[in-house]
Amino acid sequence: MDRLIVIGAGLAGCEAAYQAASLGVPVTLYEMKPEKKSAAHHADTFAELVCSNSLRSADVTNASGLLKEEMRRMGSLIIEACDATRVSAGGALAVDRELFSRYVTDKILSHPNIEVKYGEVTEVPRNAVCVVATGPLTSDALAEDISSLIGGDSLYFFDAAAPIVSYDSIDMSKAFFASRYGKGDPDYINCPMNEEEYKAFYEALVTAEEAPLHTADEGLKVKVFEGCMPVEIMAKRGEDTLRFGPMKPVGITNPETGETYYAVVQLRRENEEGEMFNLVGFQTHLKFPEQKRVFGMIPGLENAEFLRYGVMHRNTFINSPERLRCDYSLRDNGKIHFAGQMTGVEGYIESAASGFAAGVSAALKIRGEEAYKFPETTMIGAMAHYIENGGTGPFQPMNANFGIVPRLEEKVRGGKKARYEAYSRRALEACDRVVGELNSLRHDLEVTK
Repeated sequence: MDRLIVIGAGLAGCEAAYQAASLGVPVTLYEMKPEKKSAAHHADTFAELVCSNSLRSADVTNASGLLKEEMRRMGSLIIEACDATRVSAGGALAVDRELFSRYVTDKILSHPNIEVKYGEVTEVPRNAVCVVATGPLTSDALAEDISSLIGGDSLYFFDAAAPIVSYDSIDMSKAFFASRYGKGDPDYINCPMNEEEYKAFYEALVTAEEAPLHTADEGLKVKVFEGCMPVEIMAKRGEDTLRFGPMKPVGITNPETGETYYAVVQLRRENEEGEMFNLVGFQTHLKFPEQKRVFGMIPGLENAEFLRYGVMHRNTFINSPERLRCDYSLRDNGKIHFAGQMTGVEGYIESAASGFAAGVSAALKIRGEEAYKFPETTMIGAMAHYIENGGTGPFQPMNANFGIVPRLEEKVRGGKKARYEAYSRRALEACDRVVGELNSLRHDLEVTK
């Protein structure tokens, strides 16, 4: 049997390799770390979480939570790792990123059907079944080869990560633990501001010095994805923009005094021990000394120890509706598959889901079977359909959301909550059928051994 080649051991690549291997296909997984790292990567392990340790909602009536539950039922390695390394984050799913990455790495290295080779890959194999999952931080040489392969239709935008501070350095006489509207456990640290403090902070933020952007591409079209917009760019849209965004004070009350505030900065824990916290929504590209100065104006963070400053880096994605099918393979070469953020899915779990779909379909092709098409009524299938067909207007990266799912056949009364519950029920019913079909494929493999 031919081997499946997977390039890149991020979330999408690891998921693709694991799913293909579980279908009996031998896999060679290539990873350039630790020999070479991008500017945003630090660890030597696989599936490194760069931007945040939060994977968003765990509620199945939320599109992101629904996607997680679908993948959990289907046997996703990434969701298994999430569940094993979860940290408290209210209604969200957040993980200890070091333990998460180590869990995935150990699973991949111990799988009998997966061989790992270290070193940079600079060309996509044209005549072998493969999954390219090198992510938004694809090396320049490979990005150039991909561009030539797809006809130069790549698009670019910039992505940003938030700073992380140590818990011991936060002044808890000014900050307090609470959750918005009192929902879930009070896992977030809240740094409150009055109007005067906010306006002084705002003025410092919008006038702070940003780090220069470096790119080797002349005339590169720069785009900033809304979900990871640097806080200083968001602030420049208007003085109250942050108060309706990451510094929204609505629903946050000091549990000791009952006091409400003009603006609030929230911090979310990075690990279960609660030793590290990140500034929620504070992705930034300010120079490091400017980050210390400006964010030190936040009450409670005057003497904060920054364990990691915010960074900004280039993300690359393909104009997928022109180039990819819903199994994430190239329209003009069905052996070559792509997975992860470079396909135009946005988010950690969305990336893993694309790797799941690409890995299954690539493995089936090696087994001489038809590519698997996930039902469009599932979130994983709706995302694949979006990748193949796009939406209205120019193609843009997309998170999991109910807007890309086919409408319900019957009108549901009870408002948005009831409608989303109906979407969820329909999706999970279809997902259970998918689980049965995938289990049948794995059973067929066992029988033929």
